[in-house]
Amino acid sequence: MGLSGVCLSLVTAAGLSAGNQVFVPVEHFTLAWIHSIEKVRWEEDYAVLPTSPGSKPTLKAVAARIKGSAAGMEPPADAKLKNGWYEYQPTIHEPAELRLSRSFFTADYEWCMRGSCQPMSALMASDGGVTLVRACSQSQALDENKRE
Repeated sequence: MGLSGVCLSLVTAAGLSAGNQVFVPVEHFTLAWIHSIEKVRWEEDYAVLPTSPGSKPTLKAVAARIKGSAAGMEPPADAKLKNGWYEYQPTIHEPAELRLSRSFFTADYEWCMRGSCQPMSALMASDGGVTLVRACSQSQALDENKRE
């Protein structure tokens, strides 16, 4: 099956993958963003879990944090306030995929791994629409890119 990580791809208006995808070899990563109106930082930690040989890896939501709160953005009831961050366990533990809306009118997501953060555009340019993030193997990404 090969090296595990995530595949990033742009999504068409019909909700389908729009072609070439980018493979990122990673076991753990954090997605971070600043809410466009309230200017509150959010962070979500994920792990890519390898599965049995021949099976696809899975994405696991490990933890999430919100730096404060604001109107309409209350942290979940089970969140604990620690050093200014509301920390909580996401309710969807193993999302099949993440659909990230990326607008030209707001700052891009930050992609953090191995102690370093960068704009998501450093991994995959945005078309102002949705970027799909899903667990995959390097061999899956290569196979899918060949078909397109």
